[in-house]
Amino acid sequence: MYIPDHFKETDPEHLVTLLRDYPFGMLVTLRAGLPFVSHIPFLYQRRQDGTQVLRGHVAKANPQWQDLAENQTALAVFQGPHAYVSPSWYEMPGVPTWNYAVVHIYGKARLLHDAATLKNLLVELTTAYESTQPVPWQPELSGARHEKLLEMIVGFEIEIQEIQGKFKLSQNRSENDRRNVIEQLQKSPFTSAVARLMQAKFENKN
Repeated sequence: MYIPDHFKETDPEHLVTLLRDYPFGMLVTLRAGLPFVSHIPFLYQRRQDGTQVLRGHVAKANPQWQDLAENQTALAVFQGPHAYVSPSWYEMPGVPTWNYAVVHIYGKARLLHDAATLKNLLVELTTAYESTQPVPWQPELSGARHEKLLEMIVGFEIEIQEIQGKFKLSQNRSENDRRNVIEQLQKSPFTSAVARLMQAKFENKN
């Protein structure tokens, strides 16, 4: 990913926050010389020894798990909040652009096939995503039906080797221009998340 220095995000807390707030990402591998992409939810975990992993699963009918079995480096892409920025919001001359935050993760995958490990993975994923529900749904992974469902998926765990973060948030504009952009983005619920991200970025900077 092309990352100019002023847009590079290296703060581990900011990177992990994006991974956890926007866990639905793209799993990218190479298949027959071409990029192959699956859109799936991930679970980020940092273990006691400092190892960082992404966990998830794909349908067994999806051939991408075979790419992961080849020990190739996989890429996971996470898109955070983003919004169009009009040059009419600037005091100084500018051009139309887009503000956004993305994280790219590279690593090698280990496949998870056995039923016990898959059950544990599904429980962890469900617990994470149900945590915001008033009455969290509880998975019941027992019985012949559920055993059959487990046979239809392949789990994986990617040990993270590199994390790249690009938070393009008007760092190359003047302070007044940034304040104007924030003010405009706050006007819409569809873009207010970018405004909050910009505020947090520049409050930390100051």
